[in-house]
Amino acid sequence: MTVDIKSRLADTAAEVEETLAALLPSITSDGDRLAEARVIEAMRYACQGGKRLRAFLTLETATAFGVSRGSAMRVACALECIHAYSLVHDDLPCMDDDDLRRGRPTTHRTFGEATAVLAGDALQTHAFTLLADDRTHENAFIRIQLVTAIAKASGAMGMVGGQMIDIEAESAPTPLTLPEITRLQRMKTGALIEVACQAGGILGKANAAHMRMLEGYGRDFGLVFQIVDDLLDIEGDVAAVGKAVGKDADAGKATFVSILGVEEAKDRAKRLTAQAIAHINPLGDRSAVLAALANYALERKN
Repeated sequence: MTVDIKSRLADTAAEVEETLAALLPSITSDGDRLAEARVIEAMRYACQGGKRLRAFLTLETATAFGVSRGSAMRVACALECIHAYSLVHDDLPCMDDDDLRRGRPTTHRTFGEATAVLAGDALQTHAFTLLADDRTHENAFIRIQLVTAIAKASGAMGMVGGQMIDIEAESAPTPLTLPEITRLQRMKTGALIEVACQAGGILGKANAAHMRMLEGYGRDFGLVFQIVDDLLDIEGDVAAVGKAVGKDADAGKATFVSILGVEEAKDRAKRLTAQAIAHINPLGDRSAVLAALANYALERKN
């Protein structure tokens, strides 16, 4: 089965962009501008653009298990809200202090730090509003499973915890080891990617064996994505990447590339890509899009 993954990603990104715009709060009510409009504007600004990778993973895994597009799209948009909030906070002066995100000024540069913090807070809570709504799934138990899985992936034992380890590593007396970097990135970047894959299985009531396939694919895919990110920080172009490059090296951060070197990091990414695809091979034709995505992620330039 041949998959035009670039076109599929672009089409899905456009669909998610349109749906997310409809699901986010509006700045007006009955034609009157709300007093809290500024934070809503910042929320909507922060959610614009991007590859929509996490949404794509949710939508494609859900399709593999026969889930309706509307149901999967709400979960996909919830994950995009969480991802956007994490980027808003990650870019703040107290964190990575970035001026550019997705080719535009970061949210705090556009709206100010206080509004950016509040917009991130609001995006995180809005995600769970979407997940808990019965329009996401008629079965309350399925909604609870989604809320639990995504909350765990986003919190202290997932994305937030990984960010904490990353911050502390900057001032640690010794650089992180390879196993430590792997754990950090599995939490900081990989946890949300992995749960995006799991979400489609949860919606589709996948059995335990199928859930293990999705978890394995998401885990290895997440590491590939991060290794390529590290490589782009060394070799990437600002215009193509859409954010500052060279910052990890300038900050003296330990990354896959700093530990392994460029060539070994590329080899590891190739091995992990093959491993990710092997996890989902038993799904047969249903794995074609996910396999194509893994190969695309390995070669991406942004």
